[in-house]
Amino acid sequence: MNVPNHIGIILDGNRRLAKKLMVKPWKGHEWGAKKVEKLLAWASNIGVKELTLYSLSIENFNRPKLEFEYLMNLFKKEFKRISDDPRLFKDDIRVNFIGRTWMFDDELQKILTELSEKTKNNSKLIVNFAMAYGGRQEVIDATQRIAKQVKEGKLEINKINEAIFSENLDQASEPELIIRTGGEKRTSNFLNFQSAYSEWIFLDKYWPEFEKEDLILAINEFSNRKIRRGL
Repeated sequence: MNVPNHIGIILDGNRRLAKKLMVKPWKGHEWGAKKVEKLLAWASNIGVKELTLYSLSIENFNRPKLEFEYLMNLFKKEFKRISDDPRLFKDDIRVNFIGRTWMFDDELQKILTELSEKTKNNSKLIVNFAMAYGGRQEVIDATQRIAKQVKEGKLEINKINEAIFSENLDQASEPELIIRTGGEKRTSNFLNFQSAYSEWIFLDKYWPEFEKEDLILAINEFSNRKIRRGL
C-alpha cells in the first residue's frame, strides 16, 4: 500500500447526519469531534505523516447564532482536552491551525496558540486544523504578505515564483490525497493552491460515519491510480 505522506480531509456531513437521525445539529458536531480523535490514531498507525482537516470555513460564520456559539464552545472544550492528552507526546503529534484564526474570540485564539506552541517540537504526525479558513482568502492573504515585502524592499518582483508564493501561504505542504465525506462532489474553497495536483476521493458517508476501513480503502484507491502532473 502506497501511503500518502499528506492527506487532506473535508469533514463534511455532521449536520446532515444529525438531521437524518432527527436530533439537534450540534449533536452531529459532537460525533464529528470524537471521530477526529480516532482519525489521529488511525493515521499515525498507518504511517501518514501529515493531515490537514477542513474543520470550519469562513462561510460557516454565517451559521445560526445558537449553533455557531455551540460550535465555538465545542472547539474550546475539545482543544483544551486535546492539549491535556498525554497521547500527543506519546504519539509525537504536532498540532497547527491555519486560516484567519484572528476572527475567533480571545479565549479560543489563546487555546489554539498554546496548543500549537506546546506541540511545536513533535514531528511523527503533523495535524493542521483549517479553521476560519478559505482557500481564496488564503491566496489573498499570501498576496498581501508578498506585496508588503516588495514595498519594504525585501523582495524583488522578478524573484516571485511558486516557491515564494507557497512560503507565504498559511501552509506550504501539498496533500497528495484529499478525501471529502458527506456525498458532495465539490472542493468548497479548500487548499486551492496546494491541491492543484492532489488526487480527490469523494465518499457518500457522513463524517461521523467514517471508519478506519474507509481510510484504508481510500489509500488503496490512491495507490492504484497512475499519478501524473498536467493532462
